[in-house]
Amino acid sequence: MRLKGRVIARGTASGEILLSSEPISFLGGVDAKSGKVIEKGHPLFGKSIAGKVLVFPRGKGSTVGTYVIYQLKKNGVAPSAIINEEAEIIVAVGAIISEIPMLDKLEGYERLKTGMTVFVNADEGYAEV
Repeated sequence: MRLKGRVIARGTASGEILLSSEPISFLGGVDAKSGKVIEKGHPLFGKSIAGKVLVFPRGKGSTVGTYVIYQLKKNGVAPSAIINEEAEIIVAVGAIISEIPMLDKLEGYERLKTGMTVFVNADEGYAEV
């Protein structure tokens, strides 16, 4: 199935979906060295986002989260791609400066599930499951 969306950060990537129903704060919510979610009580607590297609509604928290995304990339533990229900500036800028393909506003976003393999084409604006 091919789902059209809006391009936020160009590029292509594929991987296994890791889905969160809750927003993610990268500052204090994700460890930049390991790529694990460390926010207590978060649905993804203890899970690694490294190499995953990270799907979540939107980011939250401090603008420093942008630089945490950049550190994740530099440390080799960033997601391979990001899909948001609706992007906000913190995650969008983090994806752009880190060259992580990112889409939002996917038609059929709710059909994405953890464990699915997806190809993200953020050059042409679609994700293919």
